Amino acid sequence: MNLNGAPVIAIDGPSASGKGTVAQRVAASLRFHYLDSGALYRLVAYTAMQSEVDLTDEAALSDISRDLNVVFTGAKILLKGEDVADAIRAEICSNGASKVAAYPQVRSALLGRQRAFRQVPGLVADGRDMGSVVFPDAVMKIFLTADAETRAQRRYKQLMEKGIDANISTLLQDIRDRDARDSNRSVAPLQKGADASLLDTSALNITQAVDEVLRRYGEICAKPA
Repeated sequence: MNLNGAPVIAIDGPSASGKGTVAQRVAASLRFHYLDSGALYRLVAYTAMQSEVDLTDEAALSDISRDLNVVFTGAKILLKGEDVADAIRAEICSNGASKVAAYPQVRSALLGRQRAFRQVPGLVADGRDMGSVVFPDAVMKIFLTADAETRAQRRYKQLMEKGIDANISTLLQDIRDRDARDSNRSVAPLQKGADASLLDTSALNITQAVDEVLRRYGEICAKPA
């Protein structure tokens, strides 16, 4: 496999599967750039809600997508100079992101912005369609998942650690609803591609999941071109 230029590791999977944390740590280990594609859709939803734009208005949402004034710097996400990294992680924003991501015009508007993250020495990108649509030539494609109950527990723990009140039953239902919405949308549905390898993290901790991704990438790098 040709690893010249800027190789991409695409990690796709459902909500709360841990792919974001895994992707960040893999990127740090390899000293690659990192793209959290979900943050872009959360930013669109957040901006729309702040501006009282209806989340069913595809044209208005696509305008927001094209005009996002956002800068990613370390753990900060600066929207018009304001750090909104925590604000866009709220459940209402995550659910909104799932809704706006179903619109073809929004996805089209964000495509170029996502691809611009591809720079040397390489990129680790996580999302729903990184391997299938955004980076179809990724050198490695992982579909990272876990059962819904495990994902709900993880999300609950994350929120509680941030001091955000949450209900485990509500979170579980939200995750199931989002899975259905993401899997059944007409454009770039969430699904494991034929050329992606499955990584179920239900019984793995973050360190084990990261180590497995790095192991698989090491095997690819070791193959003759």
